[in-house]
Amino acid sequence: MATPSSGTSRRLVQYVIVRSDLIHTLSWPLGAVITQACHAATAAIHLHYSDPDTQEYLAELDSMHKVVLQAPDEASLNTLSSTLREKDIAHKLWMEQPEDIPTCLALKPYPKETVQPFLKKFKLFK
Repeated sequence: MATPSSGTSRRLVQYVIVRSDLIHTLSWPLGAVITQACHAATAAIHLHYSDPDTQEYLAELDSMHKVVLQAPDEASLNTLSSTLREKDIAHKLWMEQPEDIPTCLALKPYPKETVQPFLKKFKLFK
């Protein structure tokens, strides 16, 4: 594994997948949806803080790379979470409280090529 000090650091990416229906169908304010994504990303980093990829990602503080994708609805987000769990891909499914509804999920930082196959059907969030 390359380390940041070796000069050959791998491109680590933290993917965040947000339900687009929260804005387009359920009329959530944009700020509330962005907050959900921030919660999920922070929680994923916290839960996997000791992971070597997470440590490498955090060591490059000024060049962290995140990609925000959209899931069309709750069912697709839950299906993705189940698939990631089955494949041992570390992530945090963020549940809005007190409603207890899934709003988004964030993966811990991974090399792009490791997780992209599971995310290829999701488009960039807009």
